Amino acid sequence: MSISVNTMRAIDHWVGVPLCALVTPFVALADGIKNLFSRESETPRKLLFIELSEMGSAILVDPAMRNAQARGAELFFLIFKSNRASLTLLNTVKPENIFTIDSASLGGLIKDTARFLIVARRHRIDTVIDLELFSRFTALLTGLCGARRRVGYHIFHGEGLWRGAMLTRKVHYNPHIHITKNFLSLIHAAFASKIETPFSKISISDAEVKLEQAVIDPAAMTRVRQRIEHLASEAGILFTQGKERLILINPNASDLLPQRRWSQQRFSELIMSIHQQYPDDLILITGSPAEFEYVETVRTVANVKNALNFAGQVSFAELPPLYTLSDVMVTNDSGPGHFSAVTPLRTIVLFGPETPALYGSVGNSIAITANLACSPCVSAANHRKTPCHDNVCMQAITVAQVLEKVSIQIRGADQAKNRSSV
Repeated sequence: MSISVNTMRAIDHWVGVPLCALVTPFVALADGIKNLFSRESETPRKLLFIELSEMGSAILVDPAMRNAQARGAELFFLIFKSNRASLTLLNTVKPENIFTIDSASLGGLIKDTARFLIVARRHRIDTVIDLELFSRFTALLTGLCGARRRVGYHIFHGEGLWRGAMLTRKVHYNPHIHITKNFLSLIHAAFASKIETPFSKISISDAEVKLEQAVIDPAAMTRVRQRIEHLASEAGILFTQGKERLILINPNASDLLPQRRWSQQRFSELIMSIHQQYPDDLILITGSPAEFEYVETVRTVANVKNALNFAGQVSFAELPPLYTLSDVMVTNDSGPGHFSAVTPLRTIVLFGPETPALYGSVGNSIAITANLACSPCVSAANHRKTPCHDNVCMQAITVAQVLEKVSIQIRGADQAKNRSSV
């Protein structure tokens, strides 16, 4: 039985606070002893990133990882086992340098945590960058893994989630710039030759947050294309790749923040509207194998012949080929909006509890948000937890608004592929 998000938050608070208080003096003492006998290395040589729970962040941190790699650091990464596949989309970190923690059970969590602390010391990790926004669990991993240089976000004089003194280089989290730039500020702090208070006193240009594009395996592309054509043929749909458009609808969002979901009914209405405007195009409703029934409800209500339930039809590794073959995707604010950024796919991402100004896709994307007075209601300061149980911010987004953006992205895709718009 997997651990729920709320249970993990409760453990992080009720266990994390006393553990941080207990561990802090020992970490400080160990640092003091090390400083007596040896100097900190001038620059990071073996650099570990810690980001456990957000698959999308594994994509958004890629510009920062490549920045560190260009400076000569060997990269390592710690992530929950269930999210490991997100690191394979760009393969910036060597597979043997990826450490995982199984969050499916409390026993597995404890066992893998202990194993990681041993393995990190064995690899002589000298620098750790904690990418999590004030998680006490990752702060403890950062403080106890043996690294001399430990970088992460710190609250300074603000009120927020206390994490003890696990960090040696404390970075001000800026809630007014995109998260990719916040990640790059951590890299500056890791490589800086002198301590700044607070880090990082630099300007980060938009050009620095550009993502690399995924390298697509031709065989995988063929497999995905054949799977789509076979599914269409079974449904009695004549679909020719490159002639008819391929439009993706991703109606679900993770349990981490269910308030991000646009309703199933709205997605069904959108599918009907897209089919009415583009009757010859194929619509695939995507999702994981566990989301099959959720997707089937959307499909059944829409009752459009050219709209197919595609949940569970591709593996995570086959997402880049699927996105490369497709023209446009509409998705809630969730992983696919970020995963697609490593391909040419044009997307429309629906935002409510969070803001695209901080967490928007850095791909070829259009964000839609209602801009309510209460939005965004989740942030680093509240552990990304909101009291809201009525996501008016998502309900306020209309089908007509989304359809308008779909048409814009379709025209762009047609132009890029030298295909006439109809």
